[in-house]
Amino acid sequence: MSERLALTDALVEAGIPPARMMPGTGACALPDAVALSRHASKTGAAGLLVLPPFFLKGVSDDGVFAYYAEIIERVGTGCAPIYLYHIPQFTCVPITLSLIERLRKRFPTVIAGAKDSSGDWANTKAMIDNFAAGGFDVFPASESFLSAAMPIGAAGCISATVNMNPAGIHRVFEGWNGDEGPELQAKADAVRKVFQGGYMIPAMKHAVAKFSGDAQWRRVRPPLVELDQTTGRKVEAELEAIAFDMPGYPKVASSPRQNSHG
Repeated sequence: MSERLALTDALVEAGIPPARMMPGTGACALPDAVALSRHASKTGAAGLLVLPPFFLKGVSDDGVFAYYAEIIERVGTGCAPIYLYHIPQFTCVPITLSLIERLRKRFPTVIAGAKDSSGDWANTKAMIDNFAAGGFDVFPASESFLSAAMPIGAAGCISATVNMNPAGIHRVFEGWNGDEGPELQAKADAVRKVFQGGYMIPAMKHAVAKFSGDAQWRRVRPPLVELDQTTGRKVEAELEAIAFDMPGYPKVASSPRQNSHG
């Protein structure tokens, strides 16, 4: 809690406009979710990305509805727009279409959209088909869906690998319907494929360490672990094969030393 609150404040103090921020404010405990949501709303955040409660499994839509309703009612006037975070492979608590409909009916000015991290294109399409025309912003969680999602009304994407390939993914977002659209999508997909091989966060941090020459970037927090040397070399080779680079860093940096901090 303290880290998440402090990080939002630090970003604002560093000059990041709150109107360009969508902090994640979901939590197992309802009071924690309320405190995070209230703080981000008072900061002026453009939106809140809110996971459902994820400790108890097999809960009903009624229970999940009550969770979101209580957040909105406890935060009160000035609650920032809420974007529902659907990632059932981790939470085991899905954001169903019927739940979205119910929340939209009760809180039409607060429930603003969803991030669909299910990886299930049929579900993403159903969200867009059912709600996008009514002003509900749907964001697939992978840039690989952009060219399929944008023509039917998606708002964009919210993807972990945007941290690694922001310019390339933005080019897809801007040019999916142009002559270069398929090529831009294929290039973004190639980068995504390297990092989503079952070790996404450690692999992304390994790549930053490689390109920056700063081994501290390899550090991850348990229960994640740093890439072993074999996997690290594999990621490096795959990135080299697709001519991946990180503007601002040299294309080829010396291999970072193993740090002792874990």
